Amino acid sequence: MIIKTNIVPKGFVAITIFPFIFTKDKDAIIINHEKIHLRQQAEMLILPFFIWYLVEAIIRGYRSISFEKEAYENEDNFNYLKNRKLYSWIKYL
Repeated sequence: MIIKTNIVPKGFVAITIFPFIFTKDKDAIIINHEKIHLRQQAEMLILPFFIWYLVEAIIRGYRSISFEKEAYENEDNFNYLKNRKLYSWIKYL
């Protein structure tokens, strides 16, 4: 479910917390990026996703998080989720 709101943290355009996408902008690329995060969260059963995300953020920095690398690389491919294999983010580690 996509929710347009201004409660997204400063410095971000959107944030995804399964099953919601909170966004300041309903741009198609931003939404696709966040939908990739929805899939990642679902396949990791949500809580482990956030733990792994935080650990990677601390160790590697935001742009080097495997989940973000997958989402940024494929955000403009609107067919990506149709063909994406489970745990595709692992190849971005």
